[in-house]
Formats: sequence, C-alpha cells, structure tokens
Amino acid sequence: MMNALLLADLHGEYGMMGSFMDLNPDIVFIAGDITNMGPVKGVETCFSRINVPSFSVPGNCDPEDVVTALEHSSSVNLHGSVMNLGKLTLVGIGGSNPTPFGTPLEYTDKQLDDILKKPVERMQRSIHNVLISHTPPYGILDFIGGNHVGSATIRKYADNFDLVCCAHVHENRGIHEENGIKFVNPGPAAERYCAMIHFGEEPKEIEIELLTV
Repeated sequence: MMNALLLADLHGEYGMMGSFMDLNPDIVFIAGDITNMGPVKGVETCFSRINVPSFSVPGNCDPEDVVTALEHSSSVNLHGSVMNLGKLTLVGIGGSNPTPFGTPLEYTDKQLDDILKKPVERMQRSIHNVLISHTPPYGILDFIGGNHVGSATIRKYADNFDLVCCAHVHENRGIHEENGIKFVNPGPAAERYCAMIHFGEEPKEIEIELLTV
C-alpha cells in the first residue's frame, strides 16, 4: 500500500504544513495554487516543510516566476510531464482554462491540449495511472455560480487514467466516480482540507479519504 497526500489551493498559507505531514504520507501531490499570486519565496517555504518526495503542478494563481521557481525546487514539477514511479504513472497539467479574473496562468483549451497531448502519448501504463490537474474536467467537480467551469480538454483526456486529482473550485470538494475513473478535489489546503489516497497492489484498488487537519 502506498499512501499519497493530496494538497491543493494553499494560496500561501503554509502554517499548517506540519499538521499535514503528521498524517505520515509516503508521497505528496500538490495540485496547484501553491502561492497567492506569488511571491517566489513561497515555493521554498512550502517545500522546506515537506519531508517526503513531492510532485506538483502550478495553479492559475501561480505566476510564471513561481513556475520557474518550482522547476528548481525540491518538488518534481509535473506540468506538461510524465513520470513513472513503479506501480504509479503520473502526468501533470497546471494552470486553468480562462476565468473571469484574469489570473496569471490561464490557457485556452487548445493550449491545454497542446501541453497535455505529448505526456499522455508518452506515458507507459502502470498499475495505477494518475492525472494531477489544477483545473477539473468539464462537468465533474466544477460547478460554481450556476455554471460548469472545468476544462473540456481535461475531460477529453480523463479516460487515459484511473484517478484524476483536481482542485481550483474550492466549493466542489469531493469524490466522484464515472466509467471506472475516480476524481477527487481535496478542498483548499488553506482551510486545512486535504485527501489521502491509498494505492493498493491491484489495478483500480484506490481508496480516497477526505480529511481535515
């Protein structure tokens, strides 16, 4: 059994990181919005408090200089990349599709497709295949203000995975399952929310707990 702690939407609130690490994960996934429009030093502050391997993507509230800092941090930047970890294959996509707020890291769905296509084509399927995306798929864990705000591109590629970890829509914390694929939004870590993902030895043997510290 491998236990992965999923965090997202920290927005610069790193004070509870010790409490998250007290959950004793084997690895940590961070699904974006590490900072709240910066600053760069937030990346170092965040990862200095994580004492296990971590794998991250930026969020729409992480400016380009924060993304560059993530490249040089102790965490693996999965944005537009694929990585095999034995029984896990991880693919990552950061930023979001356009929002009404003009945040720093927004892409059209075509741009998201261009970023995600290559790592999906290169991925070698493992026992568990995981997408870590800041933005949710369209129609899944993405409802706010009477509208679905997720990405059609993320929805398009979801069928390649057993688990999709997403964030972005703070109000849609939850777990959803569709066509044998599990989707999870852990809720904003800035409000002490997280999820623990338990990966078993067999395909589809994935259990998810929504937790608060």
